Amino acid sequence: MFTGIITDVGKILSIDTGNRKFKILTSFGHNKIDIGASICCSGICLTVTQKGDYLDNSYFCVDASDETLSRTTAKGWTEGSYINLEKSLKFGDEMGGHLVSGHVDCLSKIISIKKIDNGNIFTIEYPNEYKKFIASKGSICLDGISLTVNDVFDNKFSVNIISHTENNTTWKDIKIGDDINTEIDIFARYISRQIEEG
Repeated sequence: MFTGIITDVGKILSIDTGNRKFKILTSFGHNKIDIGASICCSGICLTVTQKGDYLDNSYFCVDASDETLSRTTAKGWTEGSYINLEKSLKFGDEMGGHLVSGHVDCLSKIISIKKIDNGNIFTIEYPNEYKKFIASKGSICLDGISLTVNDVFDNKFSVNIISHTENNTTWKDIKIGDDINTEIDIFARYISRQIEEG
């Protein structure tokens, strides 16, 4: 589990397309990363399979399944791509965002960006089948970042991202038309299921 609070922006160093393996540069010291540990990579929970030193930093490797590549933005990662990183939550850690599983539900698309004081409002279009899970003032995870939904209309919603978050994540480079990994709130899914079966 994760919190949706980004603690590093990693860089794709290399991609082994045959084995679907990504080598990722990180400021996380490799001595603080365990083989087999989970790291949330732009919202995708992936398992560390290798690690080591790289210049003044560290690297770790993850393997991506066909399912992951078909459902997430990982299929578009290239050498030099930047991704949001978060190590898994430990008992006793501060819960700064909301509970995030790292299981991407769908890809959504940025359709507008409006500049405001100290940030931007992003309007996002998502698949109709997820409409029942997204509510104003509810939580959502976008590219690994825990955010609060501002408004919901049709199959669109908006979020406000402050300058600090943009400047310390990959969102500083996001543009209209970009796809983003989207994970709906776990509790919204369970509540909807209970109502359907109730």
